[in-house]
Amino acid sequence: MKQSFFNPGLHWAAGLAVALAICGFSTPAAGKPLCVANNGGIDLPPGFCAVVVAESSGRARHLAVRDNGDIYLRLKGRSLRGSLVALRDADGDGRAEVVERFGPLTGGTGIAIGHNRLYFSTDRAVYRYSLAQGELLPRGRSETVVEDFPMQFQHAAKSIALGGEGGLYVNVGAPSNACQKRTRSPGSPGIDPCPQLETQGAIWHFNAAKTATQFKQGERFATGIRNAVALAWNPQAKKLFAVQHGRDQLHGLWPEIFSEKQNAELPAEEFFRITKGDDFGWPYCYYDPIRDKKVLAPEYGGDGETVGRCLDARDPIVAFPGHWAPNGLMFYTGNQFPSRYRDGAFIAFHGSWNRAPLAQQGYKVVFVPFHGASPAGDWEDFATGFAGAGVIRSSSDARFRPMGLAQGPDGSLYISDSVQGRIWRVIYRGGEEDKNRTGPSLNREQAAPGPGDATVSQPPPATPGTPPPR
Repeated sequence: MKQSFFNPGLHWAAGLAVALAICGFSTPAAGKPLCVANNGGIDLPPGFCAVVVAESSGRARHLAVRDNGDIYLRLKGRSLRGSLVALRDADGDGRAEVVERFGPLTGGTGIAIGHNRLYFSTDRAVYRYSLAQGELLPRGRSETVVEDFPMQFQHAAKSIALGGEGGLYVNVGAPSNACQKRTRSPGSPGIDPCPQLETQGAIWHFNAAKTATQFKQGERFATGIRNAVALAWNPQAKKLFAVQHGRDQLHGLWPEIFSEKQNAELPAEEFFRITKGDDFGWPYCYYDPIRDKKVLAPEYGGDGETVGRCLDARDPIVAFPGHWAPNGLMFYTGNQFPSRYRDGAFIAFHGSWNRAPLAQQGYKVVFVPFHGASPAGDWEDFATGFAGAGVIRSSSDARFRPMGLAQGPDGSLYISDSVQGRIWRVIYRGGEEDKNRTGPSLNREQAAPGPGDATVSQPPPATPGTPPPR
């Protein structure tokens, strides 16, 4: 069934956009954005500063920036005002003076711009609007691109990426922790083979140019991926990449095998380079960053050491600390930042919820340098301080949680926050660059590793419990 959305406020809002164009604001002015004194509550490397583009935009998820600097933000949950936000900086000071809501009442996560169209997702479908030159809001009704994704209540967010020769890639997360016979129940074995892998736990490929495509008509591009909210096409390497949310509850479900400390450290959050046909091993395997390999999950007879069938599962190219919840991924193609950032990956970690009784961790944006299609050095902290001062015992204690990443036409980096709906624009102002600065030095990445090599970072900790939405 083809579905379209119409916003009652669209006509007067479009009129406002036309009025701005008449006044000379068809594109943002070329003024110099004004960074705020404390970078809007975050810490950045020397030479960088941040503008707060907008406050309280809503329950922000991913965002996209048009080639004229207009920003489009996807909101979570339902909204009678529309679940998409369009923002325009009309005077060039870096702040959005024009903020409009439009689109469907049902929220989602994915959003992308390509071929003069705005693509966005709900949990069950992907849609698109046509974008007219110089106008902030789309004209007309939306078109259905893909519909009838599986109904599910865990990991339902459909992150999307445009890339390749007109490709649309969609994350279809697995609707469970480990495909158990009794979900999240201590000692319950896994279903073998896992039926969820037939339609979920994978990345699907579609033709972005077509409309009214059914999910079952798509191509399962890669499988064995529990949930990859962070999904992006690397235009330099011409490959798809994703960062997976690792499984939970090793101690809570298998206390005779795993201690609370192991539960906190395992498994790693895995950064994948994806080629068609890859199998990354979920639910049968998880990546142990201490042993530097994938091992068999306890639901399938694993004891924390046995590799078994996991020998054939694809390894990550980088292994990050466990339970940090990677939600945003972007490859930097701009020229504003120092050259060391060119073609590298920025990853937004939403922050852990399940490391109690230890403090929660994550809540940051990190940078991974790249050479071609492979990491070329240690990952490092880029933007920190989102959660605020003090120890974070619960994710609800965090002041901000970084979510989406996007690059502006001038090479600025945009970051969205899911707690207050703040949007930062990170700018490089110059100054002496510390070329030797590295991150926490917790990994062992060698320059330009081979396809099966993994960078191992020493992870932090997790706990049992039913996960909140990430």
